[in-house]
Amino acid sequence: MTRSATRDDLSALPVEVAPSLLGALLETVVQGERVVVRLTEVEAYHGRGTGALPDPGSHARMGPTARNATMWGEPGHLYVYLSHGIHSCVNVVCGPDGVAGGVLLRAGEVVEGADVAERRRLERRGAVRSPRDLARGPGRLGDAVGLRHPVHDGIDAVTGAERAGARAHLLLPTEPPARIASGPRVGVAGLAGTDAFPWRFWIEGDTTVSAFRWGRGAAEAAARQGDTPSVLD
Repeated sequence: MTRSATRDDLSALPVEVAPSLLGALLETVVQGERVVVRLTEVEAYHGRGTGALPDPGSHARMGPTARNATMWGEPGHLYVYLSHGIHSCVNVVCGPDGVAGGVLLRAGEVVEGADVAERRRLERRGAVRSPRDLARGPGRLGDAVGLRHPVHDGIDAVTGAERAGARAHLLLPTEPPARIASGPRVGVAGLAGTDAFPWRFWIEGDTTVSAFRWGRGAAEAAARQGDTPSVLD
């Protein structure tokens, strides 16, 4: 069972909100085509001045910019950014007034609209190896739900207001998943990608969760701290 997310649900720090998004549904309707993804893996990111621990891995670590403006806005909007020049990645904006933060939607299971999601994936990246890979990883998830940077950046997933021919709606689970795991964020460079920031959360045992990989310099930073994160396939 799920219920529509509210601003209040998302007004705490991202690291506090992130686990509550596991099992949530993100519904999008883009150009009349509907896809629903059940979220299985997320990562929290804090902006400058957010929380007690500065986050060196966040787009908002240095303060407001044109790129990260949505992260400083109202909770419940979606920060859609471009990764490596091609991948549109989706984040739920979270946090108290006046601070920046977001939760990256890293992976999920397509529960409705799989045919639409697969066609979008094929158009953008070629073959889909298996159904579990439709939204396994943040770029794939962005492709599957059809939200694109920059036209959909800032779309409101609480009110469902239309933006550039798309609507988004976030529904939270009424009961949390039975088993939630946490650990370092995937592919984040340096200290920000180690157990100093165990801000990645996933549904333990779910096959759609993405594999762990070190970011640049993160393995070396972890070795200096003695970190030994779990590695999922």
